[in-house]
Amino acid sequence: MDASTSPPIPSRAQTLEVMRLMGRQRPMLMLLGDGDGFGTRWVLDGQEVPPGIAKYLMDAGFIADSGATEFAVRRLTLTDSGYRFRENGVLWWSSLGFLERLRITIFG
Repeated sequence: MDASTSPPIPSRAQTLEVMRLMGRQRPMLMLLGDGDGFGTRWVLDGQEVPPGIAKYLMDAGFIADSGATEFAVRRLTLTDSGYRFRENGVLWWSSLGFLERLRITIFG
């Protein structure tokens, strides 16, 4: 993905935290449905993932549908490019100082 044409990463600290939690083995679950009035929701370890982050990861090709669960919930896992993006993000985050991390966490 060309960095010059890619959209900005929404809430960089929170996006990186979602990707850290996913790793190779933990899927994000996509709960489809407008029948309940809430629309599509994304969940990771029981916590809702903001729609902007989930859509960014899907549109960028960092996560992909890997099938349905027994309850017809879609399972989304990191792709190879998503795993590389995650690793680069972890290295970037560890290179930052305390004040830089605080600024990014607060202001995105």
